[in-house]
Amino acid sequence: MQEILTLVQSPEAWVALVTLVVMEVVLGIDNLIFISILTNKLPGTHRVKARRIGIGLALIMRLALLGTIAWIVQLTRPVFEAFGHGFSWKDMILIAGGLFLVWKATKEIHHSVDPKDHAEDFIATSAINSFTAAIGQILLLDLVFSVDSIITAVGMTPHLPIMVAAVVIAVTVMLLAATPLANFIERNPTIVMLALAFLLMIGTTLIAEGMGFHVPKGYIYAAMAFSALVEGLNIMARNARLRKQRAENVH
Repeated sequence: MQEILTLVQSPEAWVALVTLVVMEVVLGIDNLIFISILTNKLPGTHRVKARRIGIGLALIMRLALLGTIAWIVQLTRPVFEAFGHGFSWKDMILIAGGLFLVWKATKEIHHSVDPKDHAEDFIATSAINSFTAAIGQILLLDLVFSVDSIITAVGMTPHLPIMVAAVVIAVTVMLLAATPLANFIERNPTIVMLALAFLLMIGTTLIAEGMGFHVPKGYIYAAMAFSALVEGLNIMARNARLRKQRAENVH
């Protein structure tokens, strides 16, 4: 308790908290895009429930991982060497997560281009199986990002209460933003392809980082922001044309 009171009175602790929250929220954008695309394929009555359960379980998992932070930090130690690079458990987790994202994004892009193959997707099975599969995939991807963000957080602050507070705040923001973002994506189908392209890029980046190639995340998020801005302008232009057409039809 004394440690928490000391941190509350420390300006450095508040700066670290704000920095960690921003980092967690930015990293959470990837998760939200994936969750939105995944849950939008569920029946309407299950979508909000799947998002809340998935994000809620993700919060529990992240807090549990913070409880094993000493073990998490050891994941950066090389386990074996190949191609001149020492691979750690963290690297292997990033590569596995990146491959999963690339596979999932590629599969969804294929389904968007050829909707007739939707029957092959797990969503085409029973509602219970699809709901469970959606939750499982949300947790799987969150595990990948959680390990990466926790290791990054350790380098920013040694105080566990700050990390816990940052995770709780960031996941709360994700929970509040999940449904509005999913609804926006559903109302604008062209956003889906852009979001899938983001996931493909993020998956490739994770694989590259796992292989030992550092990719500055600022470049990735700047490219995503620019693409989103261009798509936003396209949506505004499209809506303006529709309003003009309706006005002409009235007259």
